[in-house]
Formats: sequence, C-alpha cells, structure tokens
Amino acid sequence: MTEKPVAIVTGVGPATGSAIVRRFSAGGFRVVALARSVERINALAEALPDVHAIACDVSGESAVRAAVAEVRQRFGPPDVLVHNAVGGGWGNFQEIDPQMLRSNFEVNVMGLLYLAREVAADMVKRGKGTILVTGNTSSIRGKADFAGFAPTKAAQRILAESIARELGPAGVHVAYILIDAVIDTPGMRKRMSGKPDDFFIKPAAIADELFHLHGQDRSAWSFLTELRPFNEKW
Repeated sequence: MTEKPVAIVTGVGPATGSAIVRRFSAGGFRVVALARSVERINALAEALPDVHAIACDVSGESAVRAAVAEVRQRFGPPDVLVHNAVGGGWGNFQEIDPQMLRSNFEVNVMGLLYLAREVAADMVKRGKGTILVTGNTSSIRGKADFAGFAPTKAAQRILAESIARELGPAGVHVAYILIDAVIDTPGMRKRMSGKPDDFFIKPAAIADELFHLHGQDRSAWSFLTELRPFNEKW
C-alpha cells in the first residue's frame, strides 16, 4: 500500500457518515469506517479507493481498543478521528426508559472517551492530528422531548472541549461541529414532506466543513463550529 494519511470515521450510515468517508477518501486519505455491522458499509468500501470497514461498537472500551489496534497494525496510526456515531431517542423525562439515556451516554460520551484515549498518544508523539466530533443543537439546550438525548450531547461537547484544551498545546486539533439543522436523508424527507430543499442541510456540505476543519492552519484553529442552512431561524 502507498503511504497515505489515515482517517477513522465512526457511525458510517447512509447519510452523513458515508459523506464523510467519501470526502476524506477524495482528499487522499486511507479511510477506515467503523460501524456495529460492516454489511451496510461494505458496498461503500468496495466503491471507493482505499476505504476499509471494521466492525466496532464504540460503546465498548475493549471493542474500541481492538479496532484501533487493528487500524494501527494494518494501516498505521490514525491522523484523523471523526466521531460521528450517535445514540439517539426521544421522549420526556417522565416517560423515557432510563436505559435509553444510559445507552445514548455510552455511545455519545463514553465512545468519544474510549476513541480519544486510543488515538491521542500517537498524535501527541507526532505533534499533529485531528479529532472531530459531530454534534447538534441538543448539545446547548434541552427541549422537552429530548430528555434521553440532549444531556448526552451536552456532556459530549464538554468532554470534547476538555480534550481540546489538553491536546491543543501538544499540536492536536480537536473540534466540535454543532449541526443546527435537519439532515437531508430519505427518512427525514418523508417525515417532513413539503419542506423545500433549502430547509435541509446536505450531508456532503457537513463533510466538506469537517475536511476544512482538519486543514485549518494551527494559528487559527476552531473548536466550536456551528452549521445551519442560510434561512434557519436561530
């Protein structure tokens, strides 16, 4: 294999995750896509150059450790980590199953902790690297039916900031991308039929911004980046 920078992308589904894989692949990266089941991403791996699929449930510390070790052994230490996996669910605080909150916390917060711990040492040793986390508006506000989700995204944002403050002086860029929009997926189009095209945010546009953040000059790093369609009320 030719020498290429290595990017790990978690939560590779048919929308944002796949768009992120495509963007970093087009940018010259060897991309390793992590998902609980590789069946959904095998087609993506077959269609794109130097894209590889590894099964990993990021809520498990041992699973993350094994997956990153495999990446390191097969392709070398990762230059970029994009934590896009998300645990979600809706309901008010009186109705939700408490286990949903716990499960979402495991994916959104503990998954970030496990992943960052595994990739940080190599990045610090090289004095460079990027950790990007995809978040949303729930990370800064708790709406009535988001009791099982918003607390985990808020904790995720704060954890990412703690990691950023620690790793930044070592040359590792950590950024949190707050997506204040409805992502353009077939499911959301069906659920919100009648909405115009410019109501939705494009997965490819999200991926472009992540790639831009990775390429920022270290004299002008961003931590919190907010993305929303031009006509979104905020």
